[in-house]
Amino acid sequence: MNILDDLQWRGLIQDSTDLDALAAHLDSGRITFYVGFDPTAASLHVGHLTQALTARRLQLAGLRPLLLVGGATGMIGDPRESDERVLNAPEVVAGWVDQIRQQLRPFVTYEGDNAATLVNNLDWTGEMSAIDFLREVGKHFPVNKMLAREVVRARLESGISFTEFSYQLLQSNDFYELHRRHGCTLQFGGSDQWGNITSGVDYVRRRGAGPVHAFVTPLVTTADGKKIGKTEGNATWLDATMTSPYAFYQFWFNADDRDIGMFLRRFSFKTHDEILQLEKATQDKPAARQAQRALAAELTTLLHGETECAQVIAASQALFGRGDLAELSQATLGAALAEAGTVDIDGEPPTLAWAFKETGLVSSLSEARRTVKEGGAYLNNVRVEDADQPLSAEHLLHGTYAVLRRGKKTIAGVVRR
Repeated sequence: MNILDDLQWRGLIQDSTDLDALAAHLDSGRITFYVGFDPTAASLHVGHLTQALTARRLQLAGLRPLLLVGGATGMIGDPRESDERVLNAPEVVAGWVDQIRQQLRPFVTYEGDNAATLVNNLDWTGEMSAIDFLREVGKHFPVNKMLAREVVRARLESGISFTEFSYQLLQSNDFYELHRRHGCTLQFGGSDQWGNITSGVDYVRRRGAGPVHAFVTPLVTTADGKKIGKTEGNATWLDATMTSPYAFYQFWFNADDRDIGMFLRRFSFKTHDEILQLEKATQDKPAARQAQRALAAELTTLLHGETECAQVIAASQALFGRGDLAELSQATLGAALAEAGTVDIDGEPPTLAWAFKETGLVSSLSEARRTVKEGGAYLNNVRVEDADQPLSAEHLLHGTYAVLRRGKKTIAGVVRR
């Protein structure tokens, strides 16, 4: 199966300029493509994975990637329907550019005949004067076409600045410059970028270059209608300091059964047969969460490495009594308990009954004592015999954490600050 057939099977092509022409172009020799990421925060999030992983697929198929991190466009911001973006300081954007460039490194290889290249559109945009930009770029953009863009139409009544209105010109010029400098003939991005991307295709043609091609991937929407990304709040970030590897793993492990088939197709590098088998496993034995485990392990390993993924899986097992808590690193244990919920202690050691109540595992001290009496309370995976026993320093893993569990599945943590 060729790369376009694979992308279509995985549901990764929503629109394209001309799939037949692109297929013929891909058969003509080595192709260079680009995909862009704007630094609107200190980290990319799971919503960006579609583009990062699609770039990886294309490179594995022999194409050469240009990963653009927008040092210029990131200082402007693509218009959104809701309101005007807040402009970030140039030094802030520059710092985010450096961070995001590092985050993209695991997804492609920078060696070999089709080695990836990281590019920054500030390199060519920053050196242009306003007069040069208006004469060389702006002259090729009919205003009526720019006004027809859906997001612009939505903002006309409430107001849109010329700054954001001009974003389309900047992104279009990126395609032209990458075509001129690197021989780039293909751009892809998310479907929300379709207007900007086709504008770039047209601009390259108006400059007497090309032909060039483009396609867009669908936005990833869960079964309950939510986009995965930061716009819905509670973003899952790719930066380990913003979302721990444990939390990243749990994001995929907790995927809805209705979504996991789509997630596998778009985010996994498993074969079609392997994905179909995992989809069937979800239908036959959903409680086993075999598909979720497989995807969570694959993506956590890709982003954070095998060692970190092994720690995360060990933590997932140890927290529920199926492994040794003492073998977990302090960082992994802390991240896992942060997801479960913790309560801080300081000063005199509290009783275990108090700890169970304060963490919310039980609603009262009497319920805590009853849970202990019934044999359903655990401290660091050891059954608690005395509810009034103090939670002392010897119970603290790494001198900081204690793991409380009620029954088989409900856990919380105590943290000594």
